Amino acid sequence: MLASLVPTVLMTAIGIILVASGESRSLTIVTGILVLAFCGTALTGYMYGTYFVTRGANLAAVQNEFLSSVSHELRTPLTSILMFIDTLREDRVASPEERQRCLAIVHQELKRLDGLVGNLIELSKIESRRAAFERGPVEVNDVIADALAAFDAMRLGGDAEVRSEVEPGLVVYGNRPALAQAVGNLLSNAWKYSRPADKKIGIRASADQTTVSIFVTDNGVGVPRSEREAIFEKFERGSAAVVGGSPGSGLGLAIVRAVVEAHRGKVEVRSQAERGSTFRIVLPRHRAA
Repeated sequence: MLASLVPTVLMTAIGIILVASGESRSLTIVTGILVLAFCGTALTGYMYGTYFVTRGANLAAVQNEFLSSVSHELRTPLTSILMFIDTLREDRVASPEERQRCLAIVHQELKRLDGLVGNLIELSKIESRRAAFERGPVEVNDVIADALAAFDAMRLGGDAEVRSEVEPGLVVYGNRPALAQAVGNLLSNAWKYSRPADKKIGIRASADQTTVSIFVTDNGVGVPRSEREAIFEKFERGSAAVVGGSPGSGLGLAIVRAVVEAHRGKVEVRSQAERGSTFRIVLPRHRAA
């Protein structure tokens, strides 16, 4: 690129000199203009070439990073499954209780693997716009009720104080199961990172003239400012998840963002250290004609 740029710059300078010194000699002026036009075209091609080459390199780097993350996430449960299967196949475990424990771990890892693959497929469909949502007017109260039902099944009756406050009559235009999944992922996230001894989770919905906001709050350790954008990326997990050893694939919040953006909305987080976090989904408000 440098080899083509330097001659182009020199020819541009020559064209400027020819035009400036041409005076009444029309041939010199025309020649200068043609040289400048040629140089302008060459510079435009150079800039476009640089842009597309750089963009291609960035996309390749992102794809390699994504493949590396997927490989790592898939390899972890597969390694565990293979280890326990080898243990059972070679009769290294004698007691029935130990055999049942090994089978339970294998079953758990298979469920984790199935969930990971399912989330990857779902996220890929949403991001590539292949998930053709059936859309229509949806009561926000119904979305939150579905999300809370799924959340209750996930936590299996674990102790937690969950408060719900929803303004009546709020309606958005979208897909009820997809929106319920997004809100449910936020509730699951709040459950994981709330204080173990005193979990407090809140969900609230309110609206202004044009938008509906759904808030999910927790009383966990909070999200550092430097991580508030990164946690919505695929396979990214905050420092609280790494330090606390919370289970997860790093896809839950990525799915939330994909679903919300597919509904022409946005998701954001506000947090205070040791005082918890508030995740907010903002969606366009639907009003009947």
